[in-house]
Amino acid sequence: MSKVKWLLVAAAAAALVIQVIPVDRTNPSSAPSDSFLANHSVSVDVQATLRRACFDCHSNETRWPFYSHVAPVAWLVADDVHRGRRNVNFSEWGRYDEAKKADLLREAKEMVQEREMPLGMYVLLHPSAKLSPGDVERLVRVFEEQRRAALAPR
Repeated sequence: MSKVKWLLVAAAAAALVIQVIPVDRTNPSSAPSDSFLANHSVSVDVQATLRRACFDCHSNETRWPFYSHVAPVAWLVADDVHRGRRNVNFSEWGRYDEAKKADLLREAKEMVQEREMPLGMYVLLHPSAKLSPGDVERLVRVFEEQRRAALAPR
């Protein structure tokens, strides 16, 4: 067998073997009452925008597409989701204290305003996640309103 054929066979075998490496694609359970949407009265438009542009990485409601089941892409997708949830998890919003909520809302506002979120690679694979200028305006307004509410004296 030539070196090229041997390399192709070895690469195919490696591609098959890495498929058995486990990847955590779970959606942890969380109390519906802890959700950002349960804790804040936002318009249907804002809810839809959050669901299509944010929730796959920043909630426990991730939709795991077919490519998230194929290594090595699966590793990258799972890592992005786990990192996103660690940064902010809209499904566990009620577990954050008011200062943390205010800080997360400030960060979310800035990242949306600066077009740093959603990530470009995510938008490339999920074109519906692309934020229109109106989406950005609505999210910025909601995040700022909710940040002020979190900072208000009780």
